[in-house]
Amino acid sequence: MIPVKRLEIVIEAPRSEVVTDLLAQHGLQGWTRIRGASGSGDRGLRRDDELTGVASNVVFITTCEPNALDALVADLRPVLARHGGMCLISDAHWLKH
Repeated sequence: MIPVKRLEIVIEAPRSEVVTDLLAQHGLQGWTRIRGASGSGDRGLRRDDELTGVASNVVFITTCEPNALDALVADLRPVLARHGGMCLISDAHWLKH
């Protein structure tokens, strides 16, 4: 198993391309995007429906090497400040096959 940092990034669906571009800039080609996430945060309620006219969120799950985390976070922080969202970072172990 390989020690990694696990990132869970939540952002409005229309802004998801900003995150995919950022991940690519940092050489992170492997990620999972989960559409239709709903919840509540500092910018209000987000629902996964078209009736409210409010965009739903997406959740990205990815990993990076521990020594690459600081540079990624430095570039991700302004994106979240500008567009809203959040990022959870935790220690994980990657079971490569």
